[in-house]
Amino acid sequence: MPTLKLSQQLKPSFWQESLSPPPPCPALQGTQDTDIAIIGGGFVGLWTALRIKALEPDCRVALLEQHGCGSGASGRNGGFAMSWWPKITSLQQICGNEEALFLAQQSEAAITALGEFCARHGINAHFAQKGWLWTATTPAHMDSWEHTVCACEALGASPFQRLSAAEVRRRTGSPITLGGVFEKSNATVQPAALAYGIRQVALAQGIEIYENSGVSRIDYGAPVMLYCPQGTLRAAKVVFAHNAWAAAHKSLTRLVAAVNSSIVATRPLGAQLEEIGWNGGESVTDSQLFVDYYRTTRDGRIVFGKGTAAISKNSVINEVFSADPAGIALAKEDLLHTYPMLSPDCISHAWSGPIDRTYDSLPVFGHVDGQENLFFGIGWSGNGVSPSQLGGRILASLALGRDDEWSRCKLVGRPVKTFPPEPLRHIGGNWVRNAVIRKEKAELLGHPPSLRDRWLSRLAPSGLEDKS
Repeated sequence: MPTLKLSQQLKPSFWQESLSPPPPCPALQGTQDTDIAIIGGGFVGLWTALRIKALEPDCRVALLEQHGCGSGASGRNGGFAMSWWPKITSLQQICGNEEALFLAQQSEAAITALGEFCARHGINAHFAQKGWLWTATTPAHMDSWEHTVCACEALGASPFQRLSAAEVRRRTGSPITLGGVFEKSNATVQPAALAYGIRQVALAQGIEIYENSGVSRIDYGAPVMLYCPQGTLRAAKVVFAHNAWAAAHKSLTRLVAAVNSSIVATRPLGAQLEEIGWNGGESVTDSQLFVDYYRTTRDGRIVFGKGTAAISKNSVINEVFSADPAGIALAKEDLLHTYPMLSPDCISHAWSGPIDRTYDSLPVFGHVDGQENLFFGIGWSGNGVSPSQLGGRILASLALGRDDEWSRCKLVGRPVKTFPPEPLRHIGGNWVRNAVIRKEKAELLGHPPSLRDRWLSRLAPSGLEDKS
């Protein structure tokens, strides 16, 4: 029967350091029983638990988290609540036009629903629905959004507004911005505060949460046996919602790659942020494959992240996914390139985090090892803050055996391009990663990338957005 690799707790992000963590839930002790067990206390696991309880209030739900809820990617990402409109052409290829439109619309509605959820439950997650700017910062990336915008328009949808170069520069305050489009539905959050708030709602609704209870071994069967350091959980059904940690699971490792992203946060900039001119609260990304993503905070900081895509041998979640010096240096370099008026000593916090990336950057759902009572939903690819609500609906319907629009979603059981096994995964992954870094650095400097780097870069998984 499979064993799972546990990891050390990641160093806290700025978001986590700025909050007082809630008192920990007790660890699993002795032998307990439940109807549905969920492995993973991030956004996907918590939304799945809440959805199950909403559909069947009498169902016993237990959530197992190896550290604390929100201690993984959910508490250390950039806090972008985005839709799936930027992935519309990938959705069309997987699901067809009708379902692609449905999923994109539902992902947009989920952003507003997230704000309503926070207001209803008094969660101070700094929810701000100010929209998102998809930009180009080099001529090589100009109009990279055009294919996506046209695909939306062909479906009768208009989520994107084309902007002039001058308007995009005015809104971002960055002199290197050359053009872009605006999607008004998007929001930003304080992600750790959101995770803690959802956790509190889950506890209030009778969901059993066991923290410091990493699952080290699973015995398949009916019931499934889940072994933790101090206890054992017997469950009729199990949902895997451990995301980047799934890349080390033998039966799931080919579906996702655990890659890192690194973030720096400035000190509060005060009047300088007003001088820069970025005062509308919009979140921003550029069009690099190793994307730069940035937003402001309630206290006037710039939080600037870069998908640096470092990997580890055998997909072990280690220091690369906690505080990677090389990735942090790349993020800082791009921050100062994007906002050259900032001083190099403006950085107050820096950290890294794990992303569970599929080749097409959309999640995949299914049965673990063909077991009818084990389910997984992985591959959020750095865009799980809001779409994880849809993941919770899909996983809840699967676990409850419901026949509905979510269990029948074509993201379930879909064929996916797989990653190579080790050691080719690590060696080849680094070749491709380094080629992408060189290619995109050359493009930002206005130089033509080498033929070799262009060719190797084509082997990389797709990014946050579908591009022309």
